[in-house]
Amino acid sequence: MVAVERAFFALLERLMVALLAGMVAMVFGNVLLRWFAGSGIDVSEEMSRFFFVWLTFVGAVVVFREHAHLGVDALVARLGPRGRLACMVVSDILILVSCAVFFWGTYKQSAINATNMAPVTGISMLWVFGVGYFTSVGIGAMVASRLVRALRGKVTERELAVFAGQFDDPETAHVKQGIE
Repeated sequence: MVAVERAFFALLERLMVALLAGMVAMVFGNVLLRWFAGSGIDVSEEMSRFFFVWLTFVGAVVVFREHAHLGVDALVARLGPRGRLACMVVSDILILVSCAVFFWGTYKQSAINATNMAPVTGISMLWVFGVGYFTSVGIGAMVASRLVRALRGKVTERELAVFAGQFDDPETAHVKQGIE
């Protein structure tokens, strides 16, 4: 299961690289065309915006897995294991509720977005804003898994330390170097 998870997140990271490279190519290409040809490609402007939306929301899932979201851990770092666990459970419940609200909002907007077409490309806006499904389910699944482990007493000291902002975890240390 761990190998499948790593392969999945490696695929997401490659997708993010492709989205960023596509954005750079389209925006830079448009700048060059405007300088030298006097006009750009309309599709590239619209698609670069769509790529940015996807990059942001796919990136949120990857960043959540790597514990790299912004957080205020000054209080949590001072607590003992039981206090950290309590804060983790409360935090996870709030995140899970937020994911449910995000999923529900994406669902409620789906009918509107499915019939709303992008002005230049003509694609359904559901392809753009439907990424909310992916993000809410992705983060929600990770949080639900950690919440179940926490309620079963299966959370390790290392997980609590990472939650408290102590990044001596070899899997996430590369993410936090130079950030604190």
